[in-house]
Amino acid sequence: MPTYDYICESCGCEFERFQSITAKLLRTCPKCKKRKLKRLIGAGAGVIFKGSGFYQTDYRSESYKKAKESEKKTTDKDTTKKKTETKTAETKSKDSKPTPKSTPSPKDKKK
Repeated sequence: MPTYDYICESCGCEFERFQSITAKLLRTCPKCKKRKLKRLIGAGAGVIFKGSGFYQTDYRSESYKKAKESEKKTTDKDTTKKKTETKTAETKSKDSKPTPKSTPSPKDKKK
């Protein structure tokens, strides 16, 4: 249910009212009791979630953020180490001489 803003054209009283979309407009000012209320057109705030428990990652504690950061650094180091090991292995395989292919002996040939 949206919140509507109202203003009294007589006394200038402004207030908000939480109403259903299908509820009728208010006409009487709660302050001066005159029928000069007008509902203001607003952009609306959309959906506002107040309180805890909506998204687990929205409001993390500082200790959690620090632990997550240190975990990320450890993971980055492991990834860098693996990349280095892979490059070293590739370099070693390029540097080594290929083994000559064996040619079949004449005894192995079939007629």
